[in-house]
Amino acid sequence: MPTQFNPMSASIPIRINTAEQPPFYRKQHKHSRSSYSESSPLAGSRNNSLTFRPPKRFMSNPDKTIAVINASGRQAASLIRVATAVGYHVRAQLRNKEGVIATEVATNPNVTCVVGELYTRHQPTEANKDVTQNGPLSGVGVNHDLINNLFRGAQLAFINTTFYGDEIAIGKALADAAKKAGVHHYIYSSMPDHAAYNKNWPSLPLWAAKHKVEDYVRQLDLPATFVYTGIYNNNFTSLLYPLFCTEVQDDGSFVWQAPFHEDAKLPWLDAEHDVGPAILQLFKDGVSKWRNERIALAYEYLTPKEACELFSRGVGRPVRYVRGPIDIKVRIPAGYREQLEALEKLFSPDEKDPKKQPPYFGCARLEANCPAEALELWEGPRGLEEYAREMFPLEEEANGLTWMLEDDETDGGDEKLQYATVSVEQLRLNDDNDSDSDDEEDGLVMRGLKRDEEQWLA
Repeated sequence: MPTQFNPMSASIPIRINTAEQPPFYRKQHKHSRSSYSESSPLAGSRNNSLTFRPPKRFMSNPDKTIAVINASGRQAASLIRVATAVGYHVRAQLRNKEGVIATEVATNPNVTCVVGELYTRHQPTEANKDVTQNGPLSGVGVNHDLINNLFRGAQLAFINTTFYGDEIAIGKALADAAKKAGVHHYIYSSMPDHAAYNKNWPSLPLWAAKHKVEDYVRQLDLPATFVYTGIYNNNFTSLLYPLFCTEVQDDGSFVWQAPFHEDAKLPWLDAEHDVGPAILQLFKDGVSKWRNERIALAYEYLTPKEACELFSRGVGRPVRYVRGPIDIKVRIPAGYREQLEALEKLFSPDEKDPKKQPPYFGCARLEANCPAEALELWEGPRGLEEYAREMFPLEEEANGLTWMLEDDETDGGDEKLQYATVSVEQLRLNDDNDSDSDDEEDGLVMRGLKRDEEQWLA
């Protein structure tokens, strides 16, 4: 994914020339709520916040601690912002304290950081240099000491495992440690193994690993809830990342190419804005309501064509969807390449019937709950149109791109674009020399002009 944008540093103007807007462009009021309360250091961003949320539920003063891993990822960071703003304490695992999001987490007075990898690498070799490879790797183990320390004093846990290290082994170790620590409510960010629903559907390796971890959590009889997150709005970028590249055309429009059927619905989510409030409400409701339940965490259910229409209204430029194979133009980790290859088989661009496209969440019944179930948890989501209008240009300029600027503002624009392009081509894998990189859910790192190190999630 492209760089995460820090609302605290938002100073980049968005200039939309309404005289040149397509006929369908229209102004739209912002949502009256955001995910940040008045006590949050981020209260100055967007709208002020939970003040306007209808008083549907009793708000007690929490005296609880939440254990969180991969704390600078979009999902975890979203929860940390919201939970600490209303009084929760967080024990947060970070790979390191470098980077904007990690610094935000580490300097939050309600956060105790547990710094280090969830995996161990006893014998670095060429074979285990890329720890994102699927399955067990020789010389790569689980950091049990760090994991046991993470749950010390925690009553709640939000766990989103990644493919750094053996995800299944790490996921099982986390569940074991949570059970031993007596965690009252364990929320796991899971995804489906499509082959478990239909033998003719291929498994997506990264999602199948999460599915296996979910099965193990159920076997342990942990008091758990499982959230399935939709496609991140933040995935879109005009940089050359695979699957969600919205490539800028000569006429200023965008083209998004992907294998999804243009008329088949997909679940969508603004992870940075909306995961936190939803997870917090699950904790408030408790296991008496949500034990062993799967939650479809998506606030819009759109076809690719509908998504492009909303994105176009927000960004003020035509956005066209092209159904086709996944175009990989940059170096990516082995684990993510395997995921994309399987995804293209699952959502075959050659299938003509939209009804034959497998549900994104594997289970049609779960997908039928989009977005009603998510809206029960959090009523103020940021939709794709609002994201495209308010955040996409900011994140793009933070990555060194200049398409959103007027002609008199683009001095040095060619140099910026060249810098961003070179940065993408120099994406680094997680190896012995990258221990200073930020923690994120997919292991790709880029250097941008607005931030020293930024990462993306697909």
